[in-house]
Amino acid sequence: MNKDIPVFSLQRLPVYLNYLRGLSDDCDNNYISSGRIAKALGFGEVLVRKDLAYSGCAGRPKVGYPRLELIGALEEFLCVNARKTAVIIGAGGLGSALLSYGGFEHYGFQVPVAFDSDPAKIGTTISGKPVLDVKDLEKGCREAGAVLAIIAVPASAAHSVGEQLKAAGIKAILNFAPVQLNLGEEVKVINMDVAANLAVLSAMI
Repeated sequence: MNKDIPVFSLQRLPVYLNYLRGLSDDCDNNYISSGRIAKALGFGEVLVRKDLAYSGCAGRPKVGYPRLELIGALEEFLCVNARKTAVIIGAGGLGSALLSYGGFEHYGFQVPVAFDSDPAKIGTTISGKPVLDVKDLEKGCREAGAVLAIIAVPASAAHSVGEQLKAAGIKAILNFAPVQLNLGEEVKVINMDVAANLAVLSAMI
């Protein structure tokens, strides 16, 4: 994947992919213009063209992009077909919901296991997936072949869990704990503070 793509462009590519996949396979959707995509998603047409250029799929004048080719190009760029394993740390309300979520498969991820410190949760299963002791996190990550992780633990535990994941060879983390997590250049982290994002939305209305 081209590492020089701007982060905001990269974040929009799965949105395009999801939209294109959702269109019916009929002749009206064999080709799709950047203008149609822009209108459907509320983006600027120039922005859409710039973003899609990173996929390497070229649009055709007055016709648009071949939809199936564009889907394939986006899937290849996003490494959707290169199956990757992620683990979830924290099997509470949010972690349980994520473990039960079936949408990860659409983007090439499998999430086979979760970890928790609560004795009442350890040894149970959620949607058929085992909850293991967080004490075995490093071993479990390596055995699962995980390269990504989702943190859904209290803020007080997030840094310790992050360091364990780093030691286990995890390369990227989606952090839902309400704390900014920074693990150095070796581990990419996206911090998702749900409450903070709600506050931003509240300020916008």
